[in-house]
Amino acid sequence: MTLTLFGIKACDTMVKARKWLEAEGRSYVFHDYKTQGVGRKQLEAWSDQAGWELILNRSGTTFRKLPEGDRQDLTREKAIGLMLAQPSMIKRPVLQGAGLLLVGFKPEQYAAAFRALAEQK
Repeated sequence: MTLTLFGIKACDTMVKARKWLEAEGRSYVFHDYKTQGVGRKQLEAWSDQAGWELILNRSGTTFRKLPEGDRQDLTREKAIGLMLAQPSMIKRPVLQGAGLLLVGFKPEQYAAAFRALAEQK
């Protein structure tokens, strides 16, 4: 099972997610979307699966520093455009693989998702 953990290396939440995965013996590939970028197709797929409202990090400073006009009247396309221009506006982490798409990090959410995967086998 190949898992990819998308995020930003220095983020505190990312550190917690990485530690959780490692403690559980889950191998993953890390994709830093601040340095490696993330494409439109990837953001569209995540938005289709989870909803752009969940993918867009409105609580971060990058979003809050936007001009009022950029923060108003958000649509899927506008949100994707903002995230492409400034990847730090993508909520983190995003864990993808083996039929999973988890956005954000909550240990109980990760544990439940992996339990459900194991039960499917």
